[in-house]
This record gives sequence, C-alpha cells and structure tokens, in this order.
Amino acid sequence: MTLDILTPEGAVELLGQVIGPNRVEAEPEAALRMADLCGYLPLALRVVAEHAASRPALSLTGLVEELTDERHRLDALAEREDELSDVRTVFSWSYQALDSDLKQTFRLLGLHPGPEFGIGAAAALTATDERTTARRLRELTSAHLLQEPKDGRFRLHDLLRAYALECTKAEDPQHARTRAVRQLLSWYLHTTDRGRKAILPHSHEVSLVPAEKLSLPRFPDATQAMGWFEQERQNLLAAIRQAFELGQYDIAWKLPVVADGFFELGSHWTEWKKVHQLGLEAAQALGDALGEASNLFCLGDAAWRGGRHEEAIENYNRTLDIARGLGDTWLEGFTLRGLGLIREEQGDFDAANALVLNALDVFRDAGWRRGEGMALLSLSRSALAAGDIEPAITLGEQATEIFEALPDEWSTAWTALSLGPALRQLGRAAEAEVRLSQAVETFARFTDRQSEAMAWEALAEVFEEMRNRTDARRSWTRAAQLYELLRNDKATELNERAARLA
Repeated sequence: MTLDILTPEGAVELLGQVIGPNRVEAEPEAALRMADLCGYLPLALRVVAEHAASRPALSLTGLVEELTDERHRLDALAEREDELSDVRTVFSWSYQALDSDLKQTFRLLGLHPGPEFGIGAAAALTATDERTTARRLRELTSAHLLQEPKDGRFRLHDLLRAYALECTKAEDPQHARTRAVRQLLSWYLHTTDRGRKAILPHSHEVSLVPAEKLSLPRFPDATQAMGWFEQERQNLLAAIRQAFELGQYDIAWKLPVVADGFFELGSHWTEWKKVHQLGLEAAQALGDALGEASNLFCLGDAAWRGGRHEEAIENYNRTLDIARGLGDTWLEGFTLRGLGLIREEQGDFDAANALVLNALDVFRDAGWRRGEGMALLSLSRSALAAGDIEPAITLGEQATEIFEALPDEWSTAWTALSLGPALRQLGRAAEAEVRLSQAVETFARFTDRQSEAMAWEALAEVFEEMRNRTDARRSWTRAAQLYELLRNDKATELNERAARLA
C-alpha cells in the first residue's frame, strides 16, 4: 500500500505523540523545522522522535542544529537526488551515533536479500556468534534502525535497507561484502540440507560447500523442519536469486536441489519449477554436469506433478543421458522410475513395468534401498491399475517393509495410497482404514497437503465400502477442503460426493 507523506501539521502531531506535546508546544518552530528535515516521512519522523524522547534534557532547537549539521555534511558529498534524499540525513544522524561494531552489523544487514531474517542468518552474515548477534540486533532495534515484528525475527524497512547498502558499499571493501554474502548463502545451504535429512533422509544427496564457523540449527523431526522452511521460504527464494546474480553458481545450483523436497511437499508448484530453472542455468554456467542433471531431474518431477508429460519426458531423458555418463545410479534409477510413472498414467502398463523393472535392477545393484522400495511401489500401483489386486498388495507390503526398516516415515505413508485401495478391493477394508488413517496423520505432520488430500480421498472410499456414511462424508469434505487450498478443481466433485451422503 503506497501512502503519501504527512502534512506539516500531521508530522508535528506525530512528533508530539512520541516526544510529548509539551516539548513540541514549547518550541513550535523547531518542531516544524525538524519535520521538514525528515521530509514529512513517518519512518524518519519516528526515528527522530524516539531519539529526542531518549534525550529529554536537549532542546528541540539543539536537535535541529545536529540534524542541520549532518545534512550540510551529506549535501557536500551528494552527487544527485535519489530515493534516500529525504531521509538520508536522519538515518546518517542515527547511524553515526552507533559504536563501530553496531555500524558494521547494520551495514552488512543490508546485504541480506530477504524480507526478514532470524538471528542465525544474521550471525552468519556478520561472522559473529548468535548471542553477540542477538544483542546487537536488539540494540539496533532500540536505535530504531531495525524492527523486530516477532520474537527473534527482524526486518529492515526498505529505505533503511537501501541506506545500509549505501553504507556498506562506501565503507566495506568488495572482498568483505562478498565473503559476508558467501557465509550467509552457505548458512542457508547447510541449514536447508539439515532440514532435507529430517523430512526425506534418503533423498538425493550432493556435496556441499565448507561450513566453517557456521552455527547451524537442528531439526529433531519433520514438523520442525517444515515449519522452518515455511518461515524461511521467501528468504530461500531470494538467496537462490542472489547466489545466481552474484555468480555464486555452486550454491545457486546446490540450494535448489537440497530444498527440492520442501517445495514439493509444500505444494509450491510455481516456485518449485523456478528455483530449478535457476539451478540449471547456474550449473550450466559452471559446466557442472552433476548440477545440471540434478536440476533437470527435479524439473522432470515438477513437470510430472503438473501433468506436463512431454516436458517431463524431455527433462528425464536429458537427466538419464548425463547420469549414465557420470555413473550416478541414484539419478539413473529414479529417472527411469519417473519415466515409468508417466507411461503408467498414459495407460501403457507394459512400457511402464519395463522401465520400473530396469530401475529396480539399478537400485538393487547399487544398494539404494529407498529406490528399491519406490520401484516396488510403482509396480504395485501398475498392478492395481491393471486389476491384479493380490500382486499389488504383495508388492506394496514389500515396499512398506523396506521403508519401515530404513526408516523413512513419508515413504511409508506413501505406500498406503496404493495399498489402501488394493486392500479395500480385496475386502480388507478394516486394514485399509488403519493404513490410510496413519498416512493422513503423517502427511499432516509433514504439511504435505497434496498427499494428505489423496489419503483422505482414499479413506472416504473405504468408509463408503464399510457403509460408514458419517466418516465417509467427513473424509470427502476434508479432502475437498485441502484441494481447495491447492486450487485443485477436484474439490467441487468431492464436495458433491459429500453432499450426496448428507
């Protein structure tokens, strides 16, 4: 929302609210001049007013003289008008009052690319420990150069960010700024990878950059990892763009890969594709074949999830060529399985099974147990679609045993989406209910709304089979609500099914 500047009268009124009306009424001309020096902008007025409130013994006239002196100093340095022209005096006045450590912290915070940040990221950026960083951030907040909208989360106003960037470019050498940004990006890379291990511990692993002197958070479970991702998602997007724009291409291709599961489980489809497009460009700029194949594979997954089969096949085929050249059996196996999933959805079960059996051989030869389980599950899905119910159950149970042994919670829950319908069709509805109910709970903890909706949908079918109209209606409704959140047209159909049961 774009707001106009305040009127002179409104600006003086705002000063009076913070400083106290008596001081303003005692020196009306000084108050009006102070408002003028702030360009009548609420942010600048607030900074000056809080500063004045903290110095009750100093007259407003004395404060105006300090501001005027600072303005004259800056005017002598200025070469042109810009967006900071009306507030640079106020910001500089507050900035010059800081000690050297706080000045450096404020300057470097301007390099953070996201809308807000936590203490850990700021510590990485400024190369200080978290306790020291927290103290400095709160001192900057007290100086009204930083905001703390909620505990432990900080934000720079856009104009203050621009001013901080101006200061760091003027006072910090390029190598120091590059090192600070590199540390910040490395922190996001390593923290995201820790989260990946919490949600999908057997997903694709790539070597990271050094993590010297980085204080990294721990994620004891998937719920906390997904919560961190949702809180930091905009920062991760900004970090990937920043890494790419600054030529930090190794981080620019690795960060999308380690964040892949977060974007997929969180159903952030558009962002999911965009980060891997940037990752692909970064890998190609480096000439890094593994980076290229890793991002192409993820783009294949994103296209498959979005129903864009031809695009998915093209990305998978390109991945397969590179993966085989590199001898990367993880990528080779999962790419073959991805191609098989597409053939299955197209109704070509013979081609689907041939591809997945090929993937199964690759996984078993290389010892990729999760890959083996996912291949068995794909064969189970294909058997179910072909009407071969008992083989579908046998294959699904074999996959479940592998995932439980690893252990891999999300993959275990994923097996229920095939086993549940197969068990229901074989007359084992009670078993199907147990498996699907557990899957619903797991997907909810992982905040995987797409999979949760699918599980509720399958559970509704089970309840209808059991003639439990109440729970069937509740399940159809819950699935529809989740599909509505995902803007999936399926919601209308499921709401109608729930209404018929009512």
